[in-house]
Amino acid sequence: MAENRASARDEAFLEGVPCWVDAQLADVEAGKRFYGGLFGWSFTASHGGGVWARREGEPVAALARKADGRLPTVWTVYFATPDADALARRVRAGGGQVVTAPAQVGELGTAALVTDPEGAVLGLWQPGSHRGFGRRHEPGTFAWAELYARDTAAANAFYGELFHDALFGPDAEPDFGRAPLVDVFPAEMPPHFLVHFAVEDCEAALAAVRRLGGRVQAGPFATSYGTVGVVADDQGASFAVLQR
Repeated sequence: MAENRASARDEAFLEGVPCWVDAQLADVEAGKRFYGGLFGWSFTASHGGGVWARREGEPVAALARKADGRLPTVWTVYFATPDADALARRVRAGGGQVVTAPAQVGELGTAALVTDPEGAVLGLWQPGSHRGFGRRHEPGTFAWAELYARDTAAANAFYGELFHDALFGPDAEPDFGRAPLVDVFPAEMPPHFLVHFAVEDCEAALAAVRRLGGRVQAGPFATSYGTVGVVADDQGASFAVLQR
């Protein structure tokens, strides 16, 4: 929710700060072509047939191979925590659910998937050797996470309790917002997080998405944090491009 000014390479992100994103894809090679063409990412091998996406050599995201074709093709945002088990318990106590219990990902860290009370899915990341983003808030890297919720007051209460220090600490600078679902999406769309990547020119990025076989779902439109276009890649994973 708030920006930790320290580099992920040097110091762990504060609890409640978006620290990592990954995409679950049926075809990782196709994902490399799409995102490499859109953001200029390079790629190195990761575990389980996935890849690290890098910008100027630093990790900025991961493309993972779906273990089951029935799983959704989605981008997931992970929030930092020093104790994934404790945070998962707090999620459950606040009315959310634990989808995937905290589990070690080799030496990299501990990951979990949870939902908020409305069902929006988010990840938890307790770092090991992998702290999180090596670069962010610059073109071709993570810039923002927007929660689209049906009940924004309930979302405020849940996340305000869950990530109090990141939201209200003296150095908090938000990179996580929330909006009513119907502002951009139809009412039947379930509550969800939308990962935003920074671009220098939103219109040019939308044209590139189309050229690479993706689809523009909404925008460009103005928000308090910049000009946004909501898109899907050529496999159907939705995300947004953000021109500050």
